[in-house]
Amino acid sequence: MKRAVLTAALLAGCSAHPQLPPVDPGLGNFSLAEVHPQLLLPSTEIDLVGAGFVDATRGTSHLELRGTFTPLAGDAQAIDVTLDAAYADGTRLTAAADQNFFAALPSSAGHFDGVALVLIDSPIDRATHATDAVPVALDVAQSVTPHFVSASGGTIYVNDAIVLDGDGFLLGHGEGETHALVSGCFLPAGAAGDCASSGVTVTDVDLVAGPAEPWSRTKAQFPFAPSIAGVAPGSFTGTLRVENRQTNGAPIDAGSSSIAVNLRKPAILSVSPQAASLGQYVDVTGGGFAGAAADEVTLIHLTGAFTPAGAPASTPVDLKLVPRWISGTSLRYVLDEADALGQVIDLRRVSGRFVGSAEPLVRKGTVEVVGDGAAVSIDVAPVKQVIWVRFLPSYVDSLRLYGLEAADSYVRARVMAVAQRDYAGVNVEFRTEQPTDFALYSTVDIEGPDPNGLGLFGYDNTPGKDVGNQRLFDKIGGVNASTQSDGFPGYGGIFASQFLGFSAHPSPQVMPLGADSAFDRLFDPVRPDTGTPVTAAEARAGIAASDGTRCPGDPGDRINAISCAVFVLGNLIGTTLTHEIGHSLGLADPMGELFHDSGDQPNRLMDSGDARPFEERAEILGQGPAVFCDDEYIYLRTVLAGAATADPMTPRPTCD
Repeated sequence: MKRAVLTAALLAGCSAHPQLPPVDPGLGNFSLAEVHPQLLLPSTEIDLVGAGFVDATRGTSHLELRGTFTPLAGDAQAIDVTLDAAYADGTRLTAAADQNFFAALPSSAGHFDGVALVLIDSPIDRATHATDAVPVALDVAQSVTPHFVSASGGTIYVNDAIVLDGDGFLLGHGEGETHALVSGCFLPAGAAGDCASSGVTVTDVDLVAGPAEPWSRTKAQFPFAPSIAGVAPGSFTGTLRVENRQTNGAPIDAGSSSIAVNLRKPAILSVSPQAASLGQYVDVTGGGFAGAAADEVTLIHLTGAFTPAGAPASTPVDLKLVPRWISGTSLRYVLDEADALGQVIDLRRVSGRFVGSAEPLVRKGTVEVVGDGAAVSIDVAPVKQVIWVRFLPSYVDSLRLYGLEAADSYVRARVMAVAQRDYAGVNVEFRTEQPTDFALYSTVDIEGPDPNGLGLFGYDNTPGKDVGNQRLFDKIGGVNASTQSDGFPGYGGIFASQFLGFSAHPSPQVMPLGADSAFDRLFDPVRPDTGTPVTAAEARAGIAASDGTRCPGDPGDRINAISCAVFVLGNLIGTTLTHEIGHSLGLADPMGELFHDSGDQPNRLMDSGDARPFEERAEILGQGPAVFCDDEYIYLRTVLAGAATADPMTPRPTCD
């Protein structure tokens, strides 16, 4: 919905969630395998490696350590300490050896022998689940004495890693850092004479050295940064001093050693992907790139020719691009209408191929070095709208009201299938993971209740009609102050709970919208307050595919009842999603002022909310699916043409 709200009764009070029967929270396969590092200092980050870990939408995680602690002097004592753990990904959690950890120990230094396990408090079944216990042996100390043995050298690029061998290095994060201090002389390539006459001398250039291998205290590394010897090729000889700077103490010297390196010219080795479109990243790999400091930058000099698709002749290209510096070996450039390439090629309307070369221009202060280039061939692809569909924690909570929490993955799959179906033939790509290959992408939040309190199924809170899809980075979700300030709802997204308003006995958390008997025939068998919620066993056994022809069906046919509930809820959420995305792309009436189709015709996706009955949204009883009408689809294909695929629906209903 855009600039319009549903006509509905006021929300009839609010009450607590009903008592729900226990369900499987989907934690049957989670496990802990490893705990690192072996030495814990104050504020050390503790890594927990395993499988099946879940984010905050699925549970709150903790690390429990049970066993005996033996102080450096004294007898072993039993301990049992629990620490908060943060989600990193499905295979890794992190905890911290914080004040609570040390307060639970009988001494500030010693050795722990025992077991570790991960606990997850699940909001789904309101229970705590635990992994099997894993044996662990951990040393605990207030400080560590480092020992530096040697450093790598040889022929390298600027910002390549120098590896330190030794022991007792710090791991960073809260416990502190190991630092490398470099002194010596740099002689540019081809220079005659010694350092005093032709070179540059530096003293104690200070660089942070992190672990060269995960959790390693015996190998650290730091980049041979331009602050040591600039960015030009040449040779450097000198000394390297290492010290630990622990958070809770004075620096501790680890020793020193000689260092000698030969610096190569910067070089581009490869460019990927082969094809990219407006807003997409192009990754450049090589060596000797600079950009960490304010007086450093790496440019890409692009020379060659661009041939538009279907054109008989090419256009010469000679320009400099400004990529984002990632590391000494990596740059990221995003295809942007505002930069030099966008001024030469209309990235929105023209596709084609560039063939030529790319060479790095690396600057430090007033010094610029032209590096070795690489032959490149890049296709400029048609503009694509990438959309990240975010299923938020409140959406997961809403599934409990429908009795479908155990069928979450099936509901999500149906939502995504509907989205892809409705935009078939249009260059739109839906994703459930945050894009990392595009800088410009839209986001749509799938939530639970309507935070506006207006009984909306969905609301596009982006700022105004984006005719021509100029933005590419809309966010349907959260709060938008600009829309809120002019009297319209500020919170956007898709509100999954609100479809319960179609029930004759809606949840007290939603606004009644007018009962539809088909809704209750579909959901009463699985709702916790009227039937039996779907169990994890039923979900694992498989939910039959449904096309709606048997929906609603015999409530005694359990598999069909579950399949229909999943199918319909996926359609309700999915078509609301595609409707709100249509708004963000400039629909309806892209050349006019209307936000919805005029009139009330069947199966029109961009009709106003009160013109789309439940059966049409649900795609049951011979109604639906709703589609874009002819002029809307032509508009979408114009702004997001993509590949020359045929319209999967011919003919489409008219927009008149």
